[in-house]
Amino acid sequence: MDDGISAREFGETEGTEDWRVVGDGACACFHAGSFGAATRLAAAIGALDGIEAHRPDIDVRDGDVTVRLLTATDAYYGMSRRDVELARRISALAREHAASSDPGAVQSVLVIVESLHNPDVMPFWKALLGYDYRPDSASEDLVDPQRRGPAFWFEEVREPHGVRNGMHVAVWVPAELAEARVAAALAAGGRLVSDAQAPSGWLLADAMGNEADVASIKGRD
Repeated sequence: MDDGISAREFGETEGTEDWRVVGDGACACFHAGSFGAATRLAAAIGALDGIEAHRPDIDVRDGDVTVRLLTATDAYYGMSRRDVELARRISALAREHAASSDPGAVQSVLVIVESLHNPDVMPFWKALLGYDYRPDSASEDLVDPQRRGPAFWFEEVREPHGVRNGMHVAVWVPAELAEARVAAALAAGGRLVSDAQAPSGWLLADAMGNEADVASIKGRD
């Protein structure tokens, strides 16, 4: 991948202040003020010169426009210089449309399935969800071909759990909000299972022992 860059490099590049890399892809949320204004901003993004060659994912809800940028090829799945350039152009459009950015409003969810041998379980989930193998990591990742649902990551473990389901979710949030999200979950009745991976991740559990990760890109590059 000639123009691939790390999540850290993306975030440190001038002009990407509206954006946060959460899991796979850089996301930005723009408050446009009304549903009509949001649809006009989305249409303006869709009319950018050259947009068909590198299309973003755009979601319009009420008065908000959420955009995700991702470079995906058979050998690469992540950020690129093309995403930096498009991020700058979209942010400029948002300013023209008087839409304010809200970096704290973005997140992504990853479902983690534990298995003893990924080939034994991945075909079931692929068929059930209608997902595809992720080209660059087909032995452990499934993704929604419509780019709407959460990705599924299959984590091989040495032995099965005796009393609980080997599945949990990871919630990717902007790095500066991760500790606050952990604190909120703990205050809501959760418990800390492990902070060994902090600040890139914390493993939490609810009162029944169901586990979840809070994840950020901090410390991963």
